[in-house]
Amino acid sequence: MARFIKEARPTAETSILDVGGFAGFWADSGVTAQITILRPEGPESPPPRNFRSIGGDGCDLRDHADQSFDLVFSNSVIEHVGGRERQRAFAREALRVGRSVWVQTPAWEFPIEPHQLTPFVHWLPESLQEKLLPYTVWALLRTPEERAKWIGHVRARLLSRREIQEWFPGARIITERFLGWPKSYIAYHSGATRQA
Repeated sequence: MARFIKEARPTAETSILDVGGFAGFWADSGVTAQITILRPEGPESPPPRNFRSIGGDGCDLRDHADQSFDLVFSNSVIEHVGGRERQRAFAREALRVGRSVWVQTPAWEFPIEPHQLTPFVHWLPESLQEKLLPYTVWALLRTPEERAKWIGHVRARLLSRREIQEWFPGARIITERFLGWPKSYIAYHSGATRQA
C-alpha cells in the first residue's frame, strides 16, 4: 500500500475501482479517494461507510464506460479469475475502464506457490496440480470443512512476467522480490504514461 500511495498519489478526488477487493483492505491505509469496490459475490452488506460496493465480474465491466475511473486497482485477484482467456479479459477491461491501472499478482517464477504454500507445484501441468491439491501444505493444515470452503480461493493460475508485459502493454512492471526471487508483479499504467 505504501508503494501504491507513493507511485499513484491518490487524492480525495481520485475515483478508484477496486476489482475484487474489500473495504477492510483500505481501512487504515490513509487513502481518502472515492473508492468503488467490485466483488463477484455481490456488494458488501451493509455497504461500508465512505465506500461504494457493487457486484460484478472483473472480466466483463460492460456497465462501466471507457476510462470512467481515474484508477483501476486490483490486489492478487487476476490469478483467481480462471484460465488465460479470462485473465486476458480482466487485463483488457482494467485498461479500458481506468485512466490508470495498478494490478498486483504473485509471480509464477517464485518457487513457492503462495496460496497452497507448497514449493514448485505451480510449475507442474494443471491436471497434475489438481490431483496434488489435497496434499499441499495448505490442505494438510486445514480441516475438511475449511478445505471445502476455501478451495476456490486456493486454486489459482499464476502469471509470468512475460504475460503481465503482454497483457498490460505500455505499463511499467514493478517487481517485488524476496531473497532475490521475483515474488510478485505490479502492472502500473499511469495516466501520464497513457497520454504520452
